[in-house]
Amino acid sequence: QQGIKYRKQRPVDVEPVFAHIKANRGFKRFLLKGISKAEVEVGLLSIAHNLKKWKA
Repeated sequence: QQGIKYRKQRPVDVEPVFAHIKANRGFKRFLLKGISKAEVEVGLLSIAHNLKKWKA
């Protein structure tokens, strides 16, 4: 029951972050090819987002 509650909450928590990164950071598509390199890009975008959030 508790797991279902958390799964329902996840889209509410995650989607605004992706929308912010796409709209305000100008992210349209990955620059590098390959899953591992795309994961690095997402990680860097996430770090930048968290640092901006932490600074504000």
